[in-house]
Amino acid sequence: MGTDAPRISRHRGLKILGGFVVVVVVLALTATGIGIWTVHRSFPQTSGTLTIPGLQHQVIVRRDSAGIPQLSAGTAHDLFLAQGYVQAQDRFWEMDFRRHVTSGRLAELFGASQIDTDTFIRTLGWRAVAEKEVKLLDPVALAYYQAYADGVNAYLATHHGADLSLEYAVIGLQHPGYQPEPWTPADSVAWLKAMAWDLRSNLVDEVDRALLAKKLTPAQIAELHPPYPYVDHPTITDQGGGNDLATAAAATAVTTSAQGPDATGPVVSTAEAGPLADFKHTLEAIPQLLGPAGSDIGSNSWVVDGAHSATGKPILANDPHLGAVLPSVWYQMGLHCTTVSKACPFDVAGFTFSGLPGVVIGHNNRIAWGFTNLAPDVADLYLEKVTGNSYEYDGVQKPLTTHSETITVAGGDPVRITIRSSEHGPIVTGLTKDFAAIGTKHPATDDIPAGNYQLSLQWTALTPGHTAGAIFALDLAQNWPEFRASAANFDVPSQNLIYADVDGNIGYQAPGQVPIRKTGDGTVPVPGWSSQYGWSGYLGFDQLPSAYNPAKGFIVTANNAAVGPDSPVQVTKDWDYGYRANQITGRLQSLLDAGTKITVDTMAAIQADSYDANAATLVPYLTSLGVKGDAAKAIDLLRDWKFTDDANSAAAAYFNIFWKNLLHDAFARKLPASTAPGGGDRWFQVVAQQVRNPDSPWWTDASLGVEGRDQMFAQAASDAYREAVDLMGSDVKNWKWGSIHGLELTNASLGESGVAPIEWLFNRGPYPVGGSSSVVKANGWDAAAGYQVEHVPSMRQVISLADFDSSTWVNLTGASGHAFDPNYVDQAALWQADKTRPWPFSKSAVRDATADTLTLKPSGH
Repeated sequence: MGTDAPRISRHRGLKILGGFVVVVVVLALTATGIGIWTVHRSFPQTSGTLTIPGLQHQVIVRRDSAGIPQLSAGTAHDLFLAQGYVQAQDRFWEMDFRRHVTSGRLAELFGASQIDTDTFIRTLGWRAVAEKEVKLLDPVALAYYQAYADGVNAYLATHHGADLSLEYAVIGLQHPGYQPEPWTPADSVAWLKAMAWDLRSNLVDEVDRALLAKKLTPAQIAELHPPYPYVDHPTITDQGGGNDLATAAAATAVTTSAQGPDATGPVVSTAEAGPLADFKHTLEAIPQLLGPAGSDIGSNSWVVDGAHSATGKPILANDPHLGAVLPSVWYQMGLHCTTVSKACPFDVAGFTFSGLPGVVIGHNNRIAWGFTNLAPDVADLYLEKVTGNSYEYDGVQKPLTTHSETITVAGGDPVRITIRSSEHGPIVTGLTKDFAAIGTKHPATDDIPAGNYQLSLQWTALTPGHTAGAIFALDLAQNWPEFRASAANFDVPSQNLIYADVDGNIGYQAPGQVPIRKTGDGTVPVPGWSSQYGWSGYLGFDQLPSAYNPAKGFIVTANNAAVGPDSPVQVTKDWDYGYRANQITGRLQSLLDAGTKITVDTMAAIQADSYDANAATLVPYLTSLGVKGDAAKAIDLLRDWKFTDDANSAAAAYFNIFWKNLLHDAFARKLPASTAPGGGDRWFQVVAQQVRNPDSPWWTDASLGVEGRDQMFAQAASDAYREAVDLMGSDVKNWKWGSIHGLELTNASLGESGVAPIEWLFNRGPYPVGGSSSVVKANGWDAAAGYQVEHVPSMRQVISLADFDSSTWVNLTGASGHAFDPNYVDQAALWQADKTRPWPFSKSAVRDATADTLTLKPSGH
């Protein structure tokens, strides 16, 4: 693949401003004096005294040099009210933007360009489900949410327009007079739906298989969606025949197809593939507003018990991998009751979301926890026989459930939409002008006749659950039974919960609603007209994978298979393939075998591991080819390479360019464009299997004049050399992976407005970084698009249960959501260099780290 191919962007930017407005923006926001005043007026007050209506007693807000707030209050009510106020100080625009996303109201801010996005999200009904979940909250939890909302609204009462954030000055140019409405508990709860969507399991895999099924044999599809390599890679638990200590002990069996795909052209015509491909594009594009989505969204977490640590107590590490957005999806905070009691039971710190009360990931005074995505199969697509306003179900015509909603459009007329639902869930076809007659030529199996089908979506997150209240129970848990009790209510998104406590115990628990299917395994769309393909219920909590104080002394979760192939219950067929889990497990086991005690620094060093197992597999084949000419100079870089994707590595730069070209030349040319390989763990496994068969049909392409593995590798190596020269110059020794593998911190709302001065105001970077897709240092990129980083470890934490004050943490960006605030991106350089910050927790440590103190007082005091 040459370098003349343009970078394909899957981002859906909010392009909102016209040419005249650009001039106004430039004049207003860059003029001396006016620009500075506009920018600075929204920065939070961090010292002195403020009177806050609704408080019962005073609250102390201590911030360290990074602006990270630690709150101290006498009552739970005051603690959460202050949390709402302080988060609004730092991040209210982000909060307001998020609630417009989750309620399908972006067009209200950004105009007609967002009507399709709003229609899709309203069809899924995130906001409606959130409002139902608020009604399920117990009185105590509801009171916490309401106190949080009261704190936000206290801030809104005294701040307006650009006083709230610079973004409002920009929005005001298109939407004059816009004023945010009061915050409500449903605004907080709805964000959990957005996170569930980001972590929504295998819908894209379902669509991929359906697209491929028209032209490829089942054996060929199996080659592109291979099973989890249980022999090679570890499972989280040993349940179901899993091996939680596997570390590449053996090679996975090679699979080959009896007949290769047609290598002379695309296997599915554009006309055939269009409707289903459009739906896949929508699945991928909607979360761009939350950060790029894709197969690299995952996480690492692991815990080592006290017998193997230098402190004699457990140490826990966690780094969730999410889309790279600015500000970071996470917000660091401490919530401390002045005196821990029944009336005020909280003493917790960690990472939360702006707009959500409590702490999501972190530790309290006795336990610590981390999350990775379990990724159970919790969503299914159904082909529905729809006629007019009815659909067939068990031989009977049933009326579709319908209702209408109105989308308000800034600068335009309101748009009325009709939302339809079947027995299974909302009808998700026909949402935009690109969706038409989905399923016409895409039966899920040969047993389904061709016809005109609509597509419906059944997803656990569309059923009201209890996650919103489970967060508080998690914050308060003091031991393993209480931790598991909180996990039992963590319905959606289903996560791998990892645990440690001050008594020396470690554990793992998978929570969530995982459906039981009457027929099928959830890997392809199924007939919606028969109840035999529906769900019969959910797995019981005690059926879900769990481990407590395993004999090996550590637990690793990195989205790898939680159970073995003989598990009596199915969680999913589409696990992450375990490359990160394999490397973490191998490093820990090697240290323990050598008698080395694990420290906080050890854990942080493993988080920075950039070993590329894919390179270790492929480089020996590449260096043995005997390639001559210019490409040989590049291949020579690989001979002494240790397979680490370091930012300054010339070998890493060349290998990753080779990898992108190999995927294109061997696979993308033979597949529908919408199924083109983006790299990552699944394609690591696909190629690892095929490379051992030099005559695999995938290595042949008549139009390229290539036959067999060695010729295909030589072709990709030559293409990669030419591309590398175009990108980095002809001196191979000066190539650097970080020079093309950069992280652009892009503002989630206005960062892709299409207006350069606006993007300059809010975006930062690029930051040259190492790492890669499906390595522990998971700075992921999309091989179908380019080398720019799209997915990252969104934060890192290492928690010492022997001394919480010895723990460390770092965020991707900073505490502030205000452009040009000193804490806007102040942690990004630390994050880039794999460094962290001290994490004070005790009263004395928090006081010692304090740079600013703000006292919040109730009215009348």
